[in-house]
Amino acid sequence: MDDHSTTRGPGRSRRGRPDPADLRQLSESPVSLRRIARLFAPHRATLAVVVALIVVSSGVGLAQPFLVRHVIDEALPRQDVRLLLVLIAAMLGVAVATAVIGVVQTWLSTAVGQRVMHRLRSDLFAHLQRQSLGFFTRTRGGEVQSRLVNDIGSMQGVVTQTATSIAANLTVVVGTAVAMVALSWRLALISLVVLPPAVLLTRQVARMRHRVTAERQRRLADLHVQIEEGLSVSGVLLTKTLGASPRLTARFEETSADLVGLEIRSRLAGRWRMATMNIVFAAVPAAIYLAAGFPATSGGMTIGTLVAFIALQGNLFRPLMGLLNVGVDITASLALFSRIFEYADLPVEIAEPASPARLPRADARGEVRLEHVGFSYDEDRPVLTDIDLRVPAGTTLALVGETGSGKSTLAALVPRLHDATSGRVTIDGVEVRDLAQADLADLVGVVTQETYLMHASVRDNLRHARPDATDAEIEQACREARIHDLVVSLPEGYDTLVGSRGHRFSGGEQQRIAIARTLLRDPAVLVLDEATSALDNETERSILAAFEDVARTRTTITIAHRLSTVRNADQIAVLHRGRVVELGTHEELLLRGGRYTDLVRGGLGAERVAA
Repeated sequence: MDDHSTTRGPGRSRRGRPDPADLRQLSESPVSLRRIARLFAPHRATLAVVVALIVVSSGVGLAQPFLVRHVIDEALPRQDVRLLLVLIAAMLGVAVATAVIGVVQTWLSTAVGQRVMHRLRSDLFAHLQRQSLGFFTRTRGGEVQSRLVNDIGSMQGVVTQTATSIAANLTVVVGTAVAMVALSWRLALISLVVLPPAVLLTRQVARMRHRVTAERQRRLADLHVQIEEGLSVSGVLLTKTLGASPRLTARFEETSADLVGLEIRSRLAGRWRMATMNIVFAAVPAAIYLAAGFPATSGGMTIGTLVAFIALQGNLFRPLMGLLNVGVDITASLALFSRIFEYADLPVEIAEPASPARLPRADARGEVRLEHVGFSYDEDRPVLTDIDLRVPAGTTLALVGETGSGKSTLAALVPRLHDATSGRVTIDGVEVRDLAQADLADLVGVVTQETYLMHASVRDNLRHARPDATDAEIEQACREARIHDLVVSLPEGYDTLVGSRGHRFSGGEQQRIAIARTLLRDPAVLVLDEATSALDNETERSILAAFEDVARTRTTITIAHRLSTVRNADQIAVLHRGRVVELGTHEELLLRGGRYTDLVRGGLGAERVAA
């Protein structure tokens, strides 16, 4: 999958040629026009109205030069006030009509684009929610946000800009060409000879400017990166400790010097582009005036016809330039859809069962069994091998072992954050694969060492786990997690904002809020993945006492690095290289003098056991 993140909308690539990134995206993930058409199929009638309005608006707008011709050739020379008033009223009517049609067309096209964007955005969000943890560990967070926000947001431009501009430009070019021929076929023929070289010259200058601008943007981005890396607290500390300041200064000077030349070239290229445009806008009418001055090419043309023709010709240049960039715009738009569909087509690794089994929380005892379970992220590197464990309802299983032994992966199989590669995981005899994920979440509560709190109040963070919870139930869960007294001591109590990622509270306080949030769900099975790692010894003892109270009615699987957390467990499973090598109580394992004893004696003292 290409992890190229883009915030560019259609038509913002280098003018005149497709962006290489768009071409690469389409070569890697081709997109079907039929599939895009299906997105807009429910809005066929509205889109037909939009196209009709574009045609009508363009046609009405072409009436303006003809009205001007009649004003100059008939109304003014004859001093016909009545005709003049009629023609002026018609000119104002044309302006009002095109303005109103433009507003209606924008409203309709924007509404279609927003509805399609809403449906696509919502479907993609729901699809990504179903992806496994593996997807999010493989993918940059900014890339996911870019697809959801920037790419789908830019899709609005496909309807309101790319598609409508193509239709409008095509209509204007065709209509203007017909009108020019109707006014004077001789001058129209001259325009066809003069206009193409002028357009090509303008495009060439524009390409040159965009090349220089693109290089300038790249060097400017390099400068920003150097400032960020060299002048941040961490960057300055690293620079000073490595003695790299002279090297970074020289590199910064080099980039800054490059920007001087690129800035000058960019300004000159911009000025050349404007100069070229001005020359074209002056040269083409000059050629037409010259042709109108010769009897052989004028054909007895009136002044009004000449003015009307010049007005038509002036309206032809920009739409014609737009049509010449159709290939670029279409490529950019297709690449946009390709990026969106690339995520929409991601396979769901952990899918909902077709016919979910039922295991209501009220009927669940919480017995967990892992029967010959194996797991691997790839075939060559197994993480777990032939795990066979039984955790009776209402008991505690502690998982210990050195780093990388597979403890967290094993615990993650119970709430089905991963699917076992072989074997099966059951709760009360029902395989977790057969349970709907919402039902499984009701049965299994998870608290990890990496707590995540939303930027909301304490109460809202807790209700995220159970929206229908009463204030009394919320407070009871906080008492069990030993956080209630702290929360009520705050000026706003449970309405206190936790701040971005919970920065209002310390790590230990955040962890206790996370524990309370899980306890509020009253799960039958608790999975604690180093849930007390951020707590001091006294608070941990208080939390463990609370867990002993709530654990009497539920099954607990805990991973911990402190001996005090696991010594009272009903079972302790010692993992080594993905296998359970020892199983028993704390006393039984110490008497065996095996790996568990080594872990206890391995320099972690009386308070710690390897995690």
